[in-house]
Amino acid sequence: MRDDAYVIGFDIGSTAVKAGLFTLGGAVVDHWSRNYPTERPGPGIVEQDPQHWLDGVRDAIDGLLVGRDPDRVVAVGLCSQVNTDVFVDAAGEPLAPAIVWQDVRAAREAEALDRTISAEDKKAWWGAEMPIGASHALPKMMWFQKHHPDLWEKTRYVLSPKDYCLLRLTGKAVADPIASFGHVGLDLTYIDPLIARVEGAAERLPPLGFFTDIAGEMRLGSHARRAPVIVGTMDAWGNLFGCGVFRAGQGMYVSGTSEILALAGSKRVGAPGIVTFATVDDLVVNAGPTQSGADSLRWWSRTVGIEPGDVAELAGKADRDGRPILFLPHLEGERAPLWDADIRGSFIGLDSRTSGPEFALAVLEGVALSARQLFNALTEAAGYRPDWLLYGGGGARSDLWSQIRADCLGVALHRFSYNDVGCLGAGIMAAVGVGAFPTIAEAVPAMTSVQTIFEPDPKRARRYDRMFEAYTKAIDALKPIGIIDMGDPLR
Repeated sequence: MRDDAYVIGFDIGSTAVKAGLFTLGGAVVDHWSRNYPTERPGPGIVEQDPQHWLDGVRDAIDGLLVGRDPDRVVAVGLCSQVNTDVFVDAAGEPLAPAIVWQDVRAAREAEALDRTISAEDKKAWWGAEMPIGASHALPKMMWFQKHHPDLWEKTRYVLSPKDYCLLRLTGKAVADPIASFGHVGLDLTYIDPLIARVEGAAERLPPLGFFTDIAGEMRLGSHARRAPVIVGTMDAWGNLFGCGVFRAGQGMYVSGTSEILALAGSKRVGAPGIVTFATVDDLVVNAGPTQSGADSLRWWSRTVGIEPGDVAELAGKADRDGRPILFLPHLEGERAPLWDADIRGSFIGLDSRTSGPEFALAVLEGVALSARQLFNALTEAAGYRPDWLLYGGGGARSDLWSQIRADCLGVALHRFSYNDVGCLGAGIMAAVGVGAFPTIAEAVPAMTSVQTIFEPDPKRARRYDRMFEAYTKAIDALKPIGIIDMGDPLR
């Protein structure tokens, strides 16, 4: 194929549909994005309207192809937020709002299911003692079956955002084993003994395909042209490829609504709270998502009535060498490596001089501390500690926040020239899927490049060592507050 042929890559994220138009030579031709609302109608309840995902995909294609030849588009790729699930009927219509990964309504069902699984089974299925959390699809099915038995009877499939879009765009129901990691084992097939624990779950899960397989064809927006669409995978792996990771020894840090970190290795070690994926192309990927990255920034900006982009500017007015304010970003519990739906956020160490800049800096530093906790667990799981991480995502746009992260983790961050790396990763998978490159390992270096490097400041190492020690102690000390039961009727 010609280097100037196009691929379109989509990242159906937690706050927006993002799309990029790329050449096979890696040039970014154009970019499109549109935010959509996330509803929080009750404690621990987080929902989205799947129609917003679908409308975004269709409108993005029209936007990207204005004044351009649609015949140059050779493939479309998708990745999306993971552990967000929509229950659809036989016609593919949603039966209820999608349950977002931040939602903890199924926490009790998750605990009950987790208690039925031995440590030996977990190691056999996943290679590590990965807990079943509230964001897992099976507890959500249990909750849905209990609270909406009539809708459960009508449910044909339970789908991730990208799989929902694939169904509606191509007419084919298909998932991939990487995005389905919670109920797929090391052999990349469904774990029948686990799925059998939830009555009716097996027949509501779609068949599996590899992420570079062609799912079908879709119409390119309002154009008559149809193009192949690959199965795609979760945002973490889309980010992995879009960040430039293709071999063992490389690591990634992507800042989005949550912070996603990953280390690629050649051997399986594992550690508690870390997702160690099945081996793909000789890579053992260890990864984890936090619960609240840029979402903490969104919450704080809304609370004080400023724009999210102004938080870092306000934080820049604070003294980074002064006595810190500690922020725990557990607004909806925490995912990796703690997997605790009950813990909650807090500010600690306030005095009468604390004002806007100190609060803003605390939010940025608190998110970085949560990433450090995850990074430490990842190095244990991978069996090595890298000197640098490939770095991207919307939260990476701020130079100050990028430097804070590098200082807090104690490793260099190599920021990419194109921040929405999930879109680029989806485009890379699409290019491989239609044969433009023989392998992911050949496509990634051909289509990615680093722009800026943030080196950790050794003068701030002691600050963040002490803050991290306080951070971990505070989590344990404040845990009893999170488990106070106020009689939430949804539980």
